[in-house]
Amino acid sequence: MNDLSNYRKSYEKSELLESTIPEDPINLFNRWFHEVEDFGASGEVNAMTVSTIGLDGFPKSRVVLLKKFSEEGFIFYTNYNSEKGKAIAANPHVCLSFFWQEMERQVIIKGIAQRTSENISDGYFDSRPDGSKLGAIVSNQSEVIPSRTFLEENLKKLEEEFEGKTIPRPENWGGFLVTPLEVEFWQGRPNRLHDRIRYSSQSDFSWKIERLSS
Repeated sequence: MNDLSNYRKSYEKSELLESTIPEDPINLFNRWFHEVEDFGASGEVNAMTVSTIGLDGFPKSRVVLLKKFSEEGFIFYTNYNSEKGKAIAANPHVCLSFFWQEMERQVIIKGIAQRTSENISDGYFDSRPDGSKLGAIVSNQSEVIPSRTFLEENLKKLEEEFEGKTIPRPENWGGFLVTPLEVEFWQGRPNRLHDRIRYSSQSDFSWKIERLSS
């Protein structure tokens, strides 16, 4: 057994106080996102973990890229026939999680996912490089395939088929908008006395703000 009990560090880079936070979580998320970006974080700042409850009853998490956020919620794109697409169709309750190690921060979002409009999905698909468009068409995401060569050969056929042509968005590919119901912000602090602030959506469209014990 690998003993990791001595893996530890002291979190000392920032603080999260009620006196300095806005009334709604999207504004705070926007502030944190751009602070991490300006800090020069390595990797993709918009990388997030999406957790769903699968058709087999088990939770499953995977990293995807956030492509847009606003007061309405958080948007990412996927194959609707993929494992996560089918899971969301059966149970739209999802969790999004961001971990920005460089600034010792986490954001955890519980929400309801629904498909974006076709116009929104079309607009984003059209902005993608042709290779990514063809990849979305050729890959039956999450399905068992005989080999990587199988994918590469099918991609080559599509490249020939669509050479010089407009590549249409597949009907089974598009966006999900996650409407947040609860957003928790976690800021690492010394001695494991971390700052945790939770925003909970209220029936009057306001947000209840609470501090949680670390």
